[in-house]
Amino acid sequence: MIPSTMKAVVLTQPTPAEHVILTDCPVPRVRPGWVLVKVRAFGMNHSEQILRLGEIQADYIQKPIIPGIECVGQIADPSDSPFREGQTVAALMGGMGRSFNGSYAQYALLPASHVFAVETALSWAEMAAVPETYFTAWGSLFECLQLCKDDTLLVRGGTCALGYAAIRLAKALGCRVIATTHRENKLPLLAQADQALLDTGKLAGSLSGVTKALELVGPRTLRDTLHCVEKGGIVCNTGILGGVYALQGFDPIKEIPNGVYLTGFHSNWPTQAVMDQIFAFLAAHRLTPCVGRCFPFSQIRDACIALDSGTVNGKIVVTLPEEA
Repeated sequence: MIPSTMKAVVLTQPTPAEHVILTDCPVPRVRPGWVLVKVRAFGMNHSEQILRLGEIQADYIQKPIIPGIECVGQIADPSDSPFREGQTVAALMGGMGRSFNGSYAQYALLPASHVFAVETALSWAEMAAVPETYFTAWGSLFECLQLCKDDTLLVRGGTCALGYAAIRLAKALGCRVIATTHRENKLPLLAQADQALLDTGKLAGSLSGVTKALELVGPRTLRDTLHCVEKGGIVCNTGILGGVYALQGFDPIKEIPNGVYLTGFHSNWPTQAVMDQIFAFLAAHRLTPCVGRCFPFSQIRDACIALDSGTVNGKIVVTLPEEA
């Protein structure tokens, strides 16, 4: 039976992690084209931190807003969709947690177009580490970089959840992987890569044989990354970990080396087919997502503090009790 009220994080203004609390609010009423999902777990993302600390002031953000751009759970009410009650699903993106309420709640009303059936042996916590992180890694590697087993892949900013996912996928495919971090004490965390490098901000000229590069630091180091790949190589800019969000005064004619290709991946358009491919690949290669730390929903404040601190190695996941 679906209750009338639920616990959720509700934001109206910039909110430091220390001020995040759970509040009581109505369970959303289902409507055509949308499904009600009973949230079992959700992963936490850098973009939610950006929203909570400042972006919430933007006019395009619905307020009040329940943050959270992804979740896994079960269909509580399928409405007019083909889903069935109790079916295991994952949901991500499409405006979730910005244009409409997201996953930091016991129930989420989500557009059926961004909810996907999942068959997996993973636990709720492991499954929650997949949707946004692995969809972004998968799209960056295979759609944008056209990664093949003979490639040498540079992952710049490898010690984030997305970096770990990309390294695991590329190694499972058979690639040689070079991964970087700007913190020397995190070099041991890149043990799954073939080579771990300390990123000083300038890598061009110190690498050879790199055919594909996944740029997770973003515009801060993108110009340098473009000079790290061989002629014919591809650079995919996916992350913004460096805190710089645009290339100022960028001249593509002069700054993209001849014969090098630049692309980017935006994760707003997941599909059932791609989600099926991801979970099938994980199962076939016996890959378990890297969960850095798991918090119960009652400790969402602590989870937000951990997210903001940047001290957790791997995906931060929040789980909800079965009776929720």
